[in-house]
Amino acid sequence: MILKKKFLPYLLIFSVVFFINCSSDDVDPDPPNNDVELDNEINDFVWRGMNANYYWQENVSNLADTKNDDKNEYHTYLNGYSEPDDLFEKLLFEKGLTDRFSWFIEDYEEQNASFRGVTDSFGFDFGLAILCENCNEVIGYVTYVVPNSPASDANMKRGDIFYKFNDVELNINNYTIVNAYYTDDNISLDFATIPDGVITPNDVKVSLTIREVIENPVFYSDIITNSQGTKIGYLVYNGFKYTFHEELNNIFGDFKSQNIQELILDLRYNGGGSVLTSAYLASMIYANASTTEIFAKLVYNSKLSGENGNYPFFDDARVYNQDGDYTGADVSINRLNTLSKIYVITSGGTASASEMILNGLSPFMSVIKIGETTYGKNVGSYTVYDSPDYNNNNVNPTHKNAMQPITFKIFNKLDQSDYTNGFEPDYEVVEYVSEMKAFGDLDEPLLKAALDVISGESAKLYNLKEPEFGGKQFFNSLDKKPLSKEMYIIPQEFDQNTNDLN
Repeated sequence: MILKKKFLPYLLIFSVVFFINCSSDDVDPDPPNNDVELDNEINDFVWRGMNANYYWQENVSNLADTKNDDKNEYHTYLNGYSEPDDLFEKLLFEKGLTDRFSWFIEDYEEQNASFRGVTDSFGFDFGLAILCENCNEVIGYVTYVVPNSPASDANMKRGDIFYKFNDVELNINNYTIVNAYYTDDNISLDFATIPDGVITPNDVKVSLTIREVIENPVFYSDIITNSQGTKIGYLVYNGFKYTFHEELNNIFGDFKSQNIQELILDLRYNGGGSVLTSAYLASMIYANASTTEIFAKLVYNSKLSGENGNYPFFDDARVYNQDGDYTGADVSINRLNTLSKIYVITSGGTASASEMILNGLSPFMSVIKIGETTYGKNVGSYTVYDSPDYNNNNVNPTHKNAMQPITFKIFNKLDQSDYTNGFEPDYEVVEYVSEMKAFGDLDEPLLKAALDVISGESAKLYNLKEPEFGGKQFFNSLDKKPLSKEMYIIPQEFDQNTNDLN
């Protein structure tokens, strides 16, 4: 009995220690770290940027605001994409159907240069057509040549026909070799004539090396006086580049000083560009333009509805230098005061900011379209950077990726925006290679058609002769060219855009 009493305290102490040890095994005060590591931080930028800015954010389940509530699940989802552009593509709403326009940017500096009209380029664009209805031969033809470019140095000109590309004679089975135009630094073209519909080499071959080219979109202008004595301004305008506002305004100064009575605006190769530039051009055209009138309305996703705003007509245009910086100088807009209608030459390549002109001016004046149905792009974008507020301030310096997702839809004063299938022409005229002539040539079919309509001789449009060779264009180099069909907002214009017009 005495022995048991002596060991009782030790037994109690052992029991307490044992209990404590067992309890410490059951409850670990420092549990192991089970967080899923993020493999690529750019993926997080892609998701956050799209969640905040994408026009169709509400339509994409993986862009739901709750997607990143659980950090581990969110990182696991992002880690399923080894490349940020793959994630970006998967987040697009009905890609290729509803969203045909958003793209991922590998190098935003290169893109910004392109917005300013500065690109590494061969300096020409072209189309392809099948030589005849029952043959396989394909011919290429030059649609326009940029001055001071490799193509202009080689004396290439609009309407030149080539039958070989990189020494390969083109046919319906191999014409995709022309895709080297987008990827290679050097290409070669062999030219020909087509007497009696037969390809006849003319021993002219050019080899071109890509280099930096600055393209002034104010491509060609003239004042034409028709047989009735009507003075008609004619402008070939190939892109809404915001660094050429002064050049554009100067052309309208010339039109105004010459007292033109009608205007033909040739947008057949104009795929769009800056929204602000489009508003400036409209302000030059519409005689009764007022800064209290709405030219266009921009509508963002529901998260950014507070940013919805309007572009008015302007009295002054900002001047940007070739680096894309606002110089602090404005020019007084040369507004034409004689026009009640405008004649616009269109094609399938007429898109976005060009269509904004058609849509935005239609409540104020007659817009007569001559050519082919336009592309159909009523949405636009701004560049989304990897920065705290997604603009170009305090951008993450570790990479140059950015995004150009669709961020807004555009409407005119009457809230009209239903042209995703394009604007149909009032007078349909197809541009065939055999009928192609220099810009300004009075026998160039689309210009001639516009002049005939102005002169009241539109019946002549239906007596146009059939093409001697070459059917309708089936490939246009602009279609696959980056930024060729864009409508975008540049960061510098935000403070000039007025959001308080109703």
